[in-house]
Amino acid sequence: MRRLLSYTLLSLLGLSTALAQKPNVLLICIDDLRPELKCFGAEYIHSPNIDRLASQSRVFTRHYTNAPTCGASRFTLLTGQYGPYTNEALFRRADELKQSPIGVTPSMPEWFRQHGYTTVSVGKVSHHPGGRGGDDWDDSSKIEMPDAWDRHLMPSGAWQHPRGIMHGLSNGQIRNKPSQFDVLEAFDGDDSSYPDGLITDEAIKQLSQVSKTEKPFFLAVGIIRPHLPFGAPKKYLDLYDGVELPPIPHPNKPSYTTTWHGSGEFMRYNRWQRDPRQDADFADMVRRHYAACVSYADAQVGKILKHLESSGQADNTIVLLWGDHGWHLGEHAIWGKHALFEESLRSPLIIYAPNMPKQGKQTTAIVETVDIFPTLCDLAGLKKPDFSIGRSLLPQLKDPLTQGHSAIGYTNKARTIRTDRYRLIQHRNGHMELYDHRKPDAETNNLAAKHPEIVDTLKAQLDKRKK
Repeated sequence: MRRLLSYTLLSLLGLSTALAQKPNVLLICIDDLRPELKCFGAEYIHSPNIDRLASQSRVFTRHYTNAPTCGASRFTLLTGQYGPYTNEALFRRADELKQSPIGVTPSMPEWFRQHGYTTVSVGKVSHHPGGRGGDDWDDSSKIEMPDAWDRHLMPSGAWQHPRGIMHGLSNGQIRNKPSQFDVLEAFDGDDSSYPDGLITDEAIKQLSQVSKTEKPFFLAVGIIRPHLPFGAPKKYLDLYDGVELPPIPHPNKPSYTTTWHGSGEFMRYNRWQRDPRQDADFADMVRRHYAACVSYADAQVGKILKHLESSGQADNTIVLLWGDHGWHLGEHAIWGKHALFEESLRSPLIIYAPNMPKQGKQTTAIVETVDIFPTLCDLAGLKKPDFSIGRSLLPQLKDPLTQGHSAIGYTNKARTIRTDRYRLIQHRNGHMELYDHRKPDAETNNLAAKHPEIVDTLKAQLDKRKK
C-alpha cells in the first residue's frame, strides 16, 4: 500500500490530477464498534489487522457519530446530512423519493456512481444488510437506497435471509424470541460458522471482480459483529483467557436526570437470569465476549485488506474504516448504546490514502460522521456536494495537528454538542447537562446550574448546527 505516487497524493497536495487515474474507495463499516482497539489505546484488545491499517493511516481519536443507533448514524454517513433518529431513516428517504424526487439529494454511493464509479455494497452498509425491506429484509421491491448501488448483496447461507443473519448465532441459528436466544456464544468452528465469514467471502469475491475492470470502484463492506448477540468463533474468545481487563470507569447509574436507559436491547436476550449491572463476574464475561467479537471482526478486515493488496489495486485505493457508533460496556451502568454520553457517540474512524503525509500519526481533532461524504469526494477528486452539511477532513489528513470542529448528536428525546472541552446535552423538556472534559469527573458531574453562561453559548451553537 506504499509503492506509487498516486492520484490521492496529488489531490492531498493540491496538484494537477488531469493525467491520474481516479482512486478506488473501500469503505468498511463495523457495527456497534466502540474504540475498543489497541490502536485507540485498549492495550488488552487483539486487533492486529486494524492496528496495521492504522499504522499507515490517519486515526481520528475523537470522531463522533451523529446518532447512537445504527439506522440514523448510517443515514448521516450515506447522505452527508443530519436526519431522523430512527432505524428506518433511509427507508423514509426512499419513500420520499417515490413520492417526489425533487428535493431529495443523491446519496454518497449514488454520487460516486454518477461520477463513473462501480458501486457495490456487501453486508450491513445501510441499516438492513443487503439494503432491502420486507418481513425478512429480502424484498427487492423495497429498496433502502434507490439508485445507490450497482449491486447490493447479502449472502445468507444457513441463516436463510438477511433478517436471520443480522442477529444470528453459529451455524444458521436465527433469533425469533430474544428471551430464548443466548446473549453470549463461542462456537468452536471456523469463521464461516458465524455470519461475518459469509460477508467477508462475498466481499473478497466482489473485490476480485471490480478490480479487473477499467472503472474505479466504490466497494462498501458492512461487518455485523460486535453487534448483539455477542457470538464469535471460540478461538477469538480464547485470546482473552487469563487477560486482566481494566476496571470499568464510572460504573454507577447517574443520580440525576440524564439520557441513561435500562439497557433494554441487551436485557431482552437470555442472560441466564444474570445482570451485569449487579454481577461483576457476568460483567467480566460479557466484556470478554465483546472483545472476542472485536477480534473476529478484525480478522475479517485483515482478510479483505490482504486481498486488496494481492489484487494490485492497493496503491490506488482509499480505505476508510468506520464504527457506526459507540457502545457502553458498563459505563454509567449502561450495557448498550442509545444514550448521549461519550461512550455511545465516540467511535473509530481510520482513513488511509496512498502516500499520505505523516502516515500513522493520530489526530485529536473533533470530527463527526457527516464529514465523511465530502472527505471522500475530496480524496477522489470529485466535485464536493453543496448539499452536504459536513466539512472535509482533508486538512487533518494533510496535517494531524489541524483543529477540528464541534460535533453534534441526537436521539428522539435529546440532542448534544461536543466541543474540545465541553459536552452539552439538551433534553426535549428543557433540562440541561453540561460536562467539562478537562476535569477527571467529566460526564459524571453536571455543571449546567453552575455555568449558565457556558450553557447559553453552547446552546446557541447547537441551534445553528441542527435544523
